[in-house]
Amino acid sequence: MVISAKSRIPVALTIAGSDSGGGAGIQADLRTFAFHCVHGTSALTCVTAQNTLGVTRVDALCAEAVIAQIEAVVGDIGVDAVKTGMLLNREIMAAVASKVEIFQIQNLVVDPVMVSRSGDRLIDDEAIACLQNILIPMAAVVTPNRFEATILSNLEINSVDDMRSAAQKIHSLGAKAVLVKGGGMKGKLRGVDVWFDGRGWEVLKAETVDTHNTHGTGCTLSAAIAANLALGKDLFTAVTLAKNYVTNALQYALDIGEGQGPVGHFFPLLKSEVSPQSTIS
Repeated sequence: MVISAKSRIPVALTIAGSDSGGGAGIQADLRTFAFHCVHGTSALTCVTAQNTLGVTRVDALCAEAVIAQIEAVVGDIGVDAVKTGMLLNREIMAAVASKVEIFQIQNLVVDPVMVSRSGDRLIDDEAIACLQNILIPMAAVVTPNRFEATILSNLEINSVDDMRSAAQKIHSLGAKAVLVKGGGMKGKLRGVDVWFDGRGWEVLKAETVDTHNTHGTGCTLSAAIAANLALGKDLFTAVTLAKNYVTNALQYALDIGEGQGPVGHFFPLLKSEVSPQSTIS
């Protein structure tokens, strides 16, 4: 943990891509940090042209630019927790990992952005290998979705038992804990997550919110975990609080654009203006 000597204001750093539509990536992370009263800092890895309908262009920053951003933040302000999102390629992943090691960052949340919720691969095999062998072993917690967990564990995932097996295999890569997310599961398993920390299992359930406006849920969850870690919460508490936050934000998801809108990060401010989405027990 790297903390500023001047201030005890909690600080979180997101290392991720920019979403021009404002629903995911850096934009979602900073909103989540702000909701939790944590000062949010950022290191951009790529710039995307996207909206509620999809992504039309991705431009990666060079690894040196990513390193410079991390050094600027940590060297002056300090950080209490860090989350990674879209790292895009092997060069950026290796650069980020080197800085995590140099700055001895303990509260590292790795959202292994490899596959979209629709199942589309987002990074190549070299980047996946770097993620598995270098970055995940440094993580306090890894938060793969169903498709990402399948790649990381090399297991098909169709049940809670499959999620448990995948979590165990991913944990064996070296992370302190794993949260396999069930947002991409079908029926009653939708939204059921499995936690494993090497000592025990937990199956985390929440109300299923009946909305198609779920853009940015993965980014938001990992950012909320990082925010709670920055606030001094223990790892499992940080995860459960983050899951509750996302569920509430989904109830006030924003119906904007022609496609999949984002969650309502500042849902207390939206309650008087927006009707909540229906929930399914």
